[in-house]
Amino acid sequence: MGSADETGFPARFWLLICATFLGFLGMGTVLPALAPHVRYDLGGTDTTVGWVIGTFSFVALGSRFFSGPLADRRGRKITFMTGLASCACAGIAYLLPLHLAGAFLGRSLQGFGEACLYIGAAAWAVEVAGVHRSGQSLGYVSSAIWGGISAGPALGHWVGSFQHAAMLQVVAATAGCTLAYFVEEHFRPATLHPKRRWRAWLPLSILQPGLAMGFVSVHYPVITGFLILHLAHHGDSGRAAFSAYALTILFSRFFLGRLPDRIHPSITFYCGIFFMACGLIWLGAGPRPALAVTAAVVLGFGFSFPWTSVAGSVLRRTPAAQHGSIISLLSAFYDLFVGISSFTAGAVAQRFGYPPIFYLAAAALIVSAIAGRFVFFPFAPPVTPSPSIEQLETAV
Repeated sequence: MGSADETGFPARFWLLICATFLGFLGMGTVLPALAPHVRYDLGGTDTTVGWVIGTFSFVALGSRFFSGPLADRRGRKITFMTGLASCACAGIAYLLPLHLAGAFLGRSLQGFGEACLYIGAAAWAVEVAGVHRSGQSLGYVSSAIWGGISAGPALGHWVGSFQHAAMLQVVAATAGCTLAYFVEEHFRPATLHPKRRWRAWLPLSILQPGLAMGFVSVHYPVITGFLILHLAHHGDSGRAAFSAYALTILFSRFFLGRLPDRIHPSITFYCGIFFMACGLIWLGAGPRPALAVTAAVVLGFGFSFPWTSVAGSVLRRTPAAQHGSIISLLSAFYDLFVGISSFTAGAVAQRFGYPPIFYLAAAALIVSAIAGRFVFFPFAPPVTPSPSIEQLETAV
């Protein structure tokens, strides 16, 4: 077990972050190239692209109801490693000669893998760091995610083909799983309770935070599925813009992740969606390459804050034994809205072109802002901060 460094996080926290990075690095190698692969290599339409992208979200949505309870009852580590194993299998599926069925199978395995990987990483990180630093620890987890997603496209472009990128996904997920195996976990499952009714599995108190995050996520399939195709007609800066978007999220969440813990999270939430709206409208106008990259930076900067602001606020009001389930429910709203908006964006792009889907994503932020009003005002008192595992061991 490593000792805490100068920031107060133990060495095993950073090993967890590294393993998370490797898992999402593999996803990042294939993600930007997936839409062109389906559209041109496999002969799909824009509608097909939307369905392939959206399959991930609906599989991930259903998997949240498995991964959350698994993390709370069996442990964060087993959930985390299950996700990495599924991501490795997704890379293999892309390599099989199954045509479009291989793309759907790969996205399905990625959806299940991401659900387990993220829930395991987020719940594990908050447990190690302590709930009073939930915003910062979730920011570091997000930095690992976006670090992998931003470095992945460059790595995938360097290897030169979608098939090589899929092979890299297998290698990266396997390496992350190997690293996670050696990270020590101290998990104390809560006493199991009788079967609960649906209101206990989906408490009404999660509705407003879920809607706030759901409408924020509408932009994501627009960026992952159609940014490159849209900007191909405006200087072909799609890959550079996507990398700038992901890198901005990486650095913003790494260096500014403490803001929702230090100031009222409503400030970071509303500032974030304002910058997101500006970036989406700017990108929808089809700017030249330099301006497109700038707009992507503005969008990425804005998107750096809503999730940690909402999730941190909810976790502070939730007992530690339910953190895995609560994170999975919030993520389920994210997946639901990403899936629906993927299909919607594909249909709209097929009929009206690419710019309208960027403007629709910006309009969705208005609804998110309204839902946020019920998340942050009035601000409910937090539960008593639970100490991290390291602090408990020190006390003993």
